[in-house]
Amino acid sequence: MQQIWISRFGAPETLELREARDPLPGPGEVRIRVEAAGVNFADVMGRLGLYPDLPPLPVVPGYEVAGRIDAVGPDTFPDWVGRDVLAMTRFGGYSDVVCVPERQAFTRPDGMSAELGAALPVNYLTAYQLVEVMGGLRASDTILIHSAGGGVGIAAIQLALRIGARVIGAASQGKHEALRGMGVEHCIDSRTEDFEARVHEISGGRGVELVLDAVGAESFRKSDRCLAPTGRLGLFGLSAAAPDKRRRRLASLRAGVSTLRLRWGPLGLMNQNKGVFGVNLGHLWGETERIAGWMETLLEHWRQGVIRPVVAGRFAFERAAEAHHFLQDRRNLGKVLLIPTRN
Repeated sequence: MQQIWISRFGAPETLELREARDPLPGPGEVRIRVEAAGVNFADVMGRLGLYPDLPPLPVVPGYEVAGRIDAVGPDTFPDWVGRDVLAMTRFGGYSDVVCVPERQAFTRPDGMSAELGAALPVNYLTAYQLVEVMGGLRASDTILIHSAGGGVGIAAIQLALRIGARVIGAASQGKHEALRGMGVEHCIDSRTEDFEARVHEISGGRGVELVLDAVGAESFRKSDRCLAPTGRLGLFGLSAAAPDKRRRRLASLRAGVSTLRLRWGPLGLMNQNKGVFGVNLGHLWGETERIAGWMETLLEHWRQGVIRPVVAGRFAFERAAEAHHFLQDRRNLGKVLLIPTRN
């Protein structure tokens, strides 16, 4: 099999393509011949040495794949063999063959390609947790979505519109036309406009019921000030800690310290009638039944035509560095995928 490894921290070119023997599935596992693998910003943070959950180097990153099961381990139902699936991986997803516990694999609905399947798990489960499970978004609410053109952003847009909410999207100017075509009512240029001032202008000074922010540092402070009474701020990343493509410890430290200095004390939250919560899907591996339930809901949304992942770029395994450049340059409108060349 082929795998993409992080053997040292640094720029995208540090990613290495290596050959290895195909793995054998263990008890309760299925083996997947991967046709597409998702690329996430957590992989970028891991490559830079900024992701705290990354195992010791060398390591194969990757959290999601789609393909076909060709083998099962002991104590696993044999009828998995031959199924087209999408699956979650706890690292190791940048491989053209993976073994995962069967509880982390889900049969793809009719009409869902491997590429669309690989674009769904991380982005849509994260967005579902942010918007519906913890964000409590309702019809007639207004939501501000940062990085609205990214994979999580587009997933959140689709889920918010399903509910009947009003969407404000923050993204670079070049993505605004596409976002409006998806149903975003107001677009804010994240590079040139003060999103806090624009949100208060759009909302008539009231603010919004829900903000989704993965930027960090000063953005968290401004997002908090965008909240209306009873508003909630959902935090799900810290992209400010990775300002460029090399490991810049000082810049990362500054972003981290700035974020740690945020003050959301209990009295302040009570007096303002606001809420702040965080989401890290990678820390929910023990919640298998809950995650499976969320996934089944999302797959039903797919069948009903409510959600449709948007694929922004496809890169062969040999071009993994280009995929990371593409993502970090914010050129993507939707999901970035890696495509094995041999399966």
